[in-house]
Amino acid sequence: MKALVYDGIETLGYRDVPKAEAREGEHLIRIMASGICGSDMHAYLGHDDRRPAPLILGHEAAGIIEGGPDDGRRATINPLVTCGSCAACLAGRENLCGDRQIISMPPREGAFAQYVAMPNRNLVTVPDAVPLSKAALTEPLAVSWHAARLALEAIHPKMERTALVIGGGAIGLAAALALHAMGVENVTIAEPNDKRRAFLAERCNLSVTDNATQPATVVIDAVGYAATRAQASAIAAPGGVIAHVGLGEHADGLDVRRMTLQEITFIGTYTYTAQDFRDTAQAIFDNRFGPLDWIEERALSDGAQAFRELRQGSVAAPKIVLDPWS
Repeated sequence: MKALVYDGIETLGYRDVPKAEAREGEHLIRIMASGICGSDMHAYLGHDDRRPAPLILGHEAAGIIEGGPDDGRRATINPLVTCGSCAACLAGRENLCGDRQIISMPPREGAFAQYVAMPNRNLVTVPDAVPLSKAALTEPLAVSWHAARLALEAIHPKMERTALVIGGGAIGLAAALALHAMGVENVTIAEPNDKRRAFLAERCNLSVTDNATQPATVVIDAVGYAATRAQASAIAAPGGVIAHVGLGEHADGLDVRRMTLQEITFIGTYTYTAQDFRDTAQAIFDNRFGPLDWIEERALSDGAQAFRELRQGSVAAPKIVLDPWS
């Protein structure tokens, strides 16, 4: 099969690799769409030692089951494979499973390939009316759905629900859409890139700014750098919540004194539960996120160029989705 392989820092190779094989209890999935994630970019830049070269990246995917009794079933893939029997899994917090694996990290190769193998419990059936390129957005949307859900559960029910999302990339955009889907009307995205800010305002009809100053009861940091954490802890309203989902860098930024004196809650959020993933998929099927027409589709063979352009900051679209068969 063809795959896009991470061979080293800022180096990707498109070539033939051994075809994925389904083990007992797994389905072989013919990948039809696979999105480029910020974590893929971190690996590409050599910033993620969990993803050593050589490795097939990619974990935002949808495709068609090939072979077996479910041959032809369209599915979106939950890439987080968990044990199903530990305390976290039994509590419905599968994202905290101590034995979790995710495709695009050893020992599981990723979805920038023509095929992957996944357990049946990791697949959500996609209706025929939903394009698989949109179904592939379930994973990044679920990350933000999970963060938005946890943040809204943490604020006092009588507080005014206003939200600031820091970062207008795919996760930030998805967080804004998730908050809207959960009934929060006052949502603003802070994004410094002029091209991306214009795209979000014109194509996605969202409120955007390059200089957020108004306090918000919910702040979602979809970037995760010291500067964005500093912004989050400065702008969160008293009694508010910061949900931290970005993984840009791991140190500094929070004003812990202000957060203590103003009783601001900080929540670290990682991926999603299995229920969050299913709920997100259903919200896509029900059109609760809107048209999701802000993706840019390219061939997997052009993936290396897509990564270069993302590295240069020359891509306006929040998400590039790769097609292994075009």
